[in-house]
Amino acid sequence: MAEQIYQLPADAVWFITGCSSGIGKALAQHIASKPAHRLVATARNPSTGLAFLPSDAPNVLKLALDVTSRTSLDAAVAAALARFGRLDVVVNNAGYALVGDTENASDADARAAVDTNFWGTVDLTKHAMRVLREDNAATGRQGGVVVNVTSLGGRAAFPGNAFYHASKFAVEGFTESVAKEVRPEWNVHFCLVEPGGVKTGFVHSGQKLIEPHPAYAAPDTPARVLDAYREDPEATKNWADPDVIAAAIYGVVGSGREIPLRVPLGPDSWGVLKNANVRDGENLDRLKELALSAGKPGQFESVQEALSL
Repeated sequence: MAEQIYQLPADAVWFITGCSSGIGKALAQHIASKPAHRLVATARNPSTGLAFLPSDAPNVLKLALDVTSRTSLDAAVAAALARFGRLDVVVNNAGYALVGDTENASDADARAAVDTNFWGTVDLTKHAMRVLREDNAATGRQGGVVVNVTSLGGRAAFPGNAFYHASKFAVEGFTESVAKEVRPEWNVHFCLVEPGGVKTGFVHSGQKLIEPHPAYAAPDTPARVLDAYREDPEATKNWADPDVIAAAIYGVVGSGREIPLRVPLGPDSWGVLKNANVRDGENLDRLKELALSAGKPGQFESVQEALSL
């Protein structure tokens, strides 16, 4: 397939969710510092969460947004279009982690986490696809980019984060699939950003804790070992700064080249994913005979043909 180049407009409109802290805040600040670009920054409570942004800048629009509410999403996108007429880059960044012993998680908490992390991303992505294809075409410049921020945790799982990983793995699969649905002439691109550890406060403010289960209380239980790591300043001091992640996202979108589907950010993300790929390859080799015995000749070739369409 021919390379699909994306050229970021000089006056691009960025729509970013979850701007009150962390990566979203850093990216909003990065875009706001570029006078030619336009920024739609969103948060549940913009009066406090977006106070770091100017209120009178012509290139900045601050909006309230609850990504779990279709009414809120529709209103925010409509307000953005009314102000700037188009969207060029839509960044699904809002989310949080439900952390703790999976066995003790309530259904309500688990579903709420997936609603925010997965369904919030799905709903805005679907809305954005129409805008990039149709509304933008009406301005004479069709297309744009949907950036879905997952994390290293979108492809590698750690103990005590089952519902976070479930939601982020789901975003990865959803994005990979929908990226293959769009026609090349629409100029609509997708990018999964997969940061490793970032100094954002996410470990505390970006988490909801599950009541501990006594069966998992021993300090050598895998989830407790991970808890100790995240609370150790020495272990986390080398995590990435959010402004570096923001600059990397901007660099990928504005590179003038093909937008990669997946972008791991940070030595930890790259290293863990690289090692996982090696282990997966070894496992595939070990199970090759069994796998091939379960199908028929030509099965692989037929699916390859379908996937190449």
